[in-house]
Amino acid sequence: MPIDATLPYDDDNIFAKILRGEIPSNTVYEDDFAFAFEDINPQAEVHALVIPKGRYVSWDDFSAKASDAEIGGFVRAVGEVARAKGLVEPGYRLLANIGAHGGQEVPHLHVHIFGGQPLGPMILNR
Repeated sequence: MPIDATLPYDDDNIFAKILRGEIPSNTVYEDDFAFAFEDINPQAEVHALVIPKGRYVSWDDFSAKASDAEIGGFVRAVGEVARAKGLVEPGYRLLANIGAHGGQEVPHLHVHIFGGQPLGPMILNR
């Protein structure tokens, strides 16, 4: 169910629990600023999630409140995961769902990395 990305951070969200080690995940990458893991319900041949380690609900929250080091570290982590998965040359897609209209379901900023196959148009024509 889509969430309101303007609400305060919820420490009981699933990604917070993954960061605390309360829920297992298949780790792809980790550093001081970000954590990446395989999606449990992949929508492409390659489907990983990258999340900042800080308490940020959405891209808006992150871009307004995160330090320059956190922002730089998170963006670099996305690139590290794409390179580690061998996605740079064939190409890949990044997706961040924000708020109810964007279809965000977990109130912790996360970026999906999709690849390993042709992904087609970004949005279907109406």
